[in-house]
Amino acid sequence: MKILILRFSSIGDIVLTTPVVRAIRQQLPGAEVHFCTKPAYRGLVESNPYIKKGHYLTGSLRELAAELRAEQFDYIVDLHNNLRTSLLKVQLRVPSSSFDKLNLRKWLLVRFKLNRLPHVHIVDRYLAAAAPLGVHNDGQGLDYFIPEKDEVDLATALPAGFQRGYVAFAIGAQHATKRLPVERIIELCGKLGRPVVLLGGPEDESTGHVVELAFEKQAATPTPPTPQLPDSPYYFPKPPSPQAPKALIYNACGKFNLHQSASLVRQAQFVVSHDTGLMHIAAAFKKEIFSVWGNTVPAFGMYPYRTEFRVLEVEGLACRPCSKIGFAQCPQGHFKCMREISFNLNLPPLRDGR
Repeated sequence: MKILILRFSSIGDIVLTTPVVRAIRQQLPGAEVHFCTKPAYRGLVESNPYIKKGHYLTGSLRELAAELRAEQFDYIVDLHNNLRTSLLKVQLRVPSSSFDKLNLRKWLLVRFKLNRLPHVHIVDRYLAAAAPLGVHNDGQGLDYFIPEKDEVDLATALPAGFQRGYVAFAIGAQHATKRLPVERIIELCGKLGRPVVLLGGPEDESTGHVVELAFEKQAATPTPPTPQLPDSPYYFPKPPSPQAPKALIYNACGKFNLHQSASLVRQAQFVVSHDTGLMHIAAAFKKEIFSVWGNTVPAFGMYPYRTEFRVLEVEGLACRPCSKIGFAQCPQGHFKCMREISFNLNLPPLRDGR
């Protein structure tokens, strides 16, 4: 049986489709799985051993349809369910099923703050779209496959202070309202109490540089001299307040490709991430995750899947969620959803004496 899966974007969404890919390949004898997406995500498709062949929207939709028609698929699982995938299904004329995007219910939550969404993760809704094929959730969670050439050797890739353990902090996100302001990233890094590797694309490099500089300046600040105490039996000096440990920061944004960043996530002690692709990659490796949410909410069903996680968010904010995706800036101007998050962390124990 030859099956086509449609999902055009993006990194996190494609990672979230991996249980469907694996279930079809392993549970249907002789199944051949093809995956159709944009060329930017070729690496995710080609590294997945459960996918026989990838198809990419490099030209017109008509050209892509002709390529797909030549494959003579038996069934299509549409995990995007938008206009383009609908047009493709019309042209291919193959039995198909689609995942329910729940757009009306999302709109009610965004517009009127009425939550009518089911307590169901998007992965399980993806699997429901494949259920007509007779597949079921195997309970194994997400997959992410790193090519051998992209595995990162910490001894050569990271400074010495990071080689005995570090936290991976994915500071990027597609939309600004899903990212902490830089001063809050600095604050959160200071509370982690261990070396932090900042991860993101080239577009996040400047933010990472600001964070790195903030801690370099902190480390360069000399410790003030101990004051001379007055010689008096009636002077009881207040004991000095303990200072938070000075964090080591390494800005890896833009220095590693996606697979290499995934390797750094896999080797981290735990992960801090916005609502973005690296969060789902961390879930694929069963990492403990501190998941930071701004204008979007976990109720949309895209929280970390089948791994231990904690959500950092401002609950009960009247304007939240303001979008199911995100904006370039806060529509209200105050950005309380990120500026007022409490960073009271219950951190996992240090390892290797750190």
